[in-house]
Amino acid sequence: MSRVQLALNVSNIDDAVAFYSKLFNTEPAKRQPGYANFAISEPPLKLVLIENPGAESRLNHLGIEVFSQPEVVEAHDHLVEQGLEVMNEDGVTCCYAVQDKVWVQDPDKAPWEVYTVLAHADSMGESHGIPVLNPDGACCAQDSTCCVAD
Repeated sequence: MSRVQLALNVSNIDDAVAFYSKLFNTEPAKRQPGYANFAISEPPLKLVLIENPGAESRLNHLGIEVFSQPEVVEAHDHLVEQGLEVMNEDGVTCCYAVQDKVWVQDPDKAPWEVYTVLAHADSMGESHGIPVLNPDGACCAQDSTCCVAD
């Protein structure tokens, strides 16, 4: 089982939570300062709101939430077999959770992650995700921390 994730940059977290609670008739599954996520059953969706009023785009990233580590490994292997450049993050703290994930980008550079939540975390964390692929084959995260793509 899995569900699509949509992560949005929002200018005001309280206003956004109020709106999406009404739109999907549900309250956030997790709420922290500057952050909220909704685990919506109908339609199956993980909606993540990240307070980021200065963002150039309302889209933060897209994802597919899976519910086990082997599913992340399966996704990684499938993406590599398809010839896509991937970036792995294992045991990373991100969005108030410890996660394993693999990142790819679509042809227009929209970042996608396939991830599973391993545990709750008390901080937003410092995922090195949302990779930006450089011409030399390296990937650099939004925070400028670089790594070599798998």
